[in-house]
Amino acid sequence: MSSLQPVRGTHDLLPDQFRRHRHVTDVAAEVAGRYGYSEMAPPVFEFTEVFARTLGETSDVVTKEMYTFSDRGGDSITLRPEFTAGIARAFMSNGLQHEAPLKYFCQGPLFRYERPQKGRMRQFHQIDIEVIGVPSPQADIEVIAVGAHILDALGVSGDVVINLNTLGDTESRHGYRDKLVEYLSRYRSDLSEDSQDRLERNPLRIFDSKDETDQKIVADAPVLADHLNDESRRFFGEVLEGLELIGIKSEINPRLVRGLDYYCHTAFEFITETLGSQGTVIGGGRYDGLMEFMGGKPTPAVGWAAGIERLAMMVGEQEATTKPIVVVPVGGENEGPARQLAERLRRAGLAVDMGFSGNVKKRLNRANKTGAPAAILLGEDEIAKDVATVRDMVTGEQSEVPLTSLEEHLARYL
Repeated sequence: MSSLQPVRGTHDLLPDQFRRHRHVTDVAAEVAGRYGYSEMAPPVFEFTEVFARTLGETSDVVTKEMYTFSDRGGDSITLRPEFTAGIARAFMSNGLQHEAPLKYFCQGPLFRYERPQKGRMRQFHQIDIEVIGVPSPQADIEVIAVGAHILDALGVSGDVVINLNTLGDTESRHGYRDKLVEYLSRYRSDLSEDSQDRLERNPLRIFDSKDETDQKIVADAPVLADHLNDESRRFFGEVLEGLELIGIKSEINPRLVRGLDYYCHTAFEFITETLGSQGTVIGGGRYDGLMEFMGGKPTPAVGWAAGIERLAMMVGEQEATTKPIVVVPVGGENEGPARQLAERLRRAGLAVDMGFSGNVKKRLNRANKTGAPAAILLGEDEIAKDVATVRDMVTGEQSEVPLTSLEEHLARYL
């Protein structure tokens, strides 16, 4: 029955998947915290204009992928397809300009109506880093360092290559755009329909085209690096030197661009081939023009976003997890004392589970299947001697441990 199936492009995060998902977000939040980032969360939906303007009226996200609807008040509402616009809106609507610079970490669900594929769903999840109010290359260096540190902490940095490019400042980019349009116009009739449309509105986005003919045409297109002014070269040089200084290796990719005019200077992607075809794990850049574009005051900003599902797939089963210790009452009359003991151990900071029914053998079998590191057996003999029998579920060894020192004995299983 179709009503009993999840909507296409969504999936249930069952315990094993959720554990990896949670591991990614916990590690990312902890690492971001070391750099002084504060966690925040914009609403899951905003007025449609917040995204339609910032993502570009003609972008695929706006024209084909946004979940947009009219609410009961007649307002056009959109489920957030990305974090940056909502964070920028929150910065302005909460009057936080006087508190800049600000450093934010976000995580949560996003929504795009696109063809579901490996690691990419219609409801998906991201972690997001933003630095607002810092015009210097130091912010670019730091956000890239945070991303590299998170991947390292997750144990997947060896599978990732960092690609960097500079979009230059407004002057450089506009000069380059004219050269690019001049070149691409020679091949207008050969370009795909989407790229022909982008040639008029947003020519840099033609670099993102997946069409084979488009790719062949842009392969010989002029590159932005050849059209930078001195200020843009200086800025990018400082980013490269800063990353080298802290031991972060990167590769310059002259074809890496951002199509919207409010992006400038540094653009970067963390790319992996471990998920099948080459894919971006982290993508970001500097967007100094966004706040002004949204109607606010000019405010420098830089940040990135990363797909949690993709990172969780890369992490796999590498992460260490603590399985609960199991308390097993020996005899139904000892259910109460066993439950009291389990609650005491939880209050002491231990992960403890206790089955709702079953004899000793069944409960121990269940503990073995779930990977419990230890089982605590509590029966009449143990209660009489004020001890508990602790069985190591890996070695099978058992020992009687005084209840007064049980927490200390179990600390090895934390």
